[in-house]
Amino acid sequence: MKHSILSLITLAVFSISAQERTLPVDTTIITKHNITVKGVNFSYTAATGTQPVWDADGQPVASLFYTYYTRDNVKDRASRPLIISFNGGPGSASVWMHIAYTGPRILNIDDEGYPVQPYGFKSNPHSIIDVADIVFVNPVNTGYSRMIPNKEGKMPDKSLFFGINEDIKYLAEWINTFVSRNNRWESPKYIIGESYGGTRVMGLSLELQNNQWMYLNGVILVSPADYKVLRVGGPVSSALNLPYFTAAAWHHKMLPQDLQSKDLLDVLPEAEDYAINTLIPALAKGGFINENERKDVAKNMSRYSGLSEKVILQHNLDVPTQFFWKELLRDKTGQTIGRLDSRYLGYDKIEAGTSPDYSAELTSWLHSFTPAINHYIKNELKFDTDLKYNMFGPVRPWNNDNDNVRDNLRQAMAQNPYLHVLTQSGYYDGATTYFNAKYTMWQVDPSGKMKDRFTFKGYRSGHMMYLRYEDLISANEDLREFIKKSSAKGKAAKY
Repeated sequence: MKHSILSLITLAVFSISAQERTLPVDTTIITKHNITVKGVNFSYTAATGTQPVWDADGQPVASLFYTYYTRDNVKDRASRPLIISFNGGPGSASVWMHIAYTGPRILNIDDEGYPVQPYGFKSNPHSIIDVADIVFVNPVNTGYSRMIPNKEGKMPDKSLFFGINEDIKYLAEWINTFVSRNNRWESPKYIIGESYGGTRVMGLSLELQNNQWMYLNGVILVSPADYKVLRVGGPVSSALNLPYFTAAAWHHKMLPQDLQSKDLLDVLPEAEDYAINTLIPALAKGGFINENERKDVAKNMSRYSGLSEKVILQHNLDVPTQFFWKELLRDKTGQTIGRLDSRYLGYDKIEAGTSPDYSAELTSWLHSFTPAINHYIKNELKFDTDLKYNMFGPVRPWNNDNDNVRDNLRQAMAQNPYLHVLTQSGYYDGATTYFNAKYTMWQVDPSGKMKDRFTFKGYRSGHMMYLRYEDLISANEDLREFIKKSSAKGKAAKY
């Protein structure tokens, strides 16, 4: 009887302790690997772990999960570039570019980016680890990153982390610590951000310079989200969508034959010109537009979008993207098209309606990314934890006040003659469209005095253009070229 009671007590103790899932605040796991990139085989080291975020009193308030890749046997580490990589959301883990774009391992997917089984990963023969070391950083509540309770068990105030400027401030502090710990102050430094990560790294460019005294060689914007356009609405925001409509309609063969017979890159300049020079002025007139002009604009919008003149007029020439995703193929196949990548197709419960039931592309991506990243971290990187890997973590409410990141980037560039900017966008991205990204690039420096330090690259895919194998190759090559172009090469930082 005593033995039975003791067993029950022991079981209860273990059950209670097993329910406690905690993150090691400061730890590193080192693993060694090999890879062949562009025909050259070499070894590299992966450092996977956590590094704290401290408050003003030096107490840890959060710990960020990261993976840091360095090529082995590098004679001059000081001249080797360091790339600091973020995804977006806000609330997204740094998983997408990690195991599908620049990192040494990529998903098992087909050449167009669709899931295949068995799930998992394979070597990335196009990774930029041949020319740069890379650290993938997960902001608070994404991946395995978490807030840390104080000695009394109380969690820190969420407002320390969850906002445009709050996010930038604590991440800049974290980057400073990381660079110091890993002895990378001498290295040329780059920050790359995808989607909301574009907002993040634009703001970080100035925060790092002004408050961490860390100067960058490059800022890389992958399908960047510019909320100065996305959230404000109005004629400019609406008109900038038209070239994306053209690209998606071209892909699904919904354009008039004279346009459909041309290559995509021959069609898009027409739509871009119409959007800037005709559609914005027309939308600006609102309900006071001349009726003949209204009908003429609807006719041309129909030509460049694949939608009927009727539905365009019903929307007063201002067609929401979510309606476009639902409408484009409604009468052809009854399918919806993807938001982040409009090559993807979905089926709704009913064909009627104004927006899709779900994002066809995102469900496809989660299908392949989630098992791959969990398997990779545990089995190859040897980081083992019972914590859930948050593909998307709880970061709401998010403080969007005082969004000045576009001007932050301009000021950082003005202060730092070394700083260059590369934008990479997919033509079929309907969330952060390629033409919106071009517009952002044009608006950063209204003077035009620094325009030779901006580069734009477009790809025949969507938000994560690198999922398409052809674009995985070209996008990584574009990164190599950008790193080469933005290298100081011994030149002084002066005008």
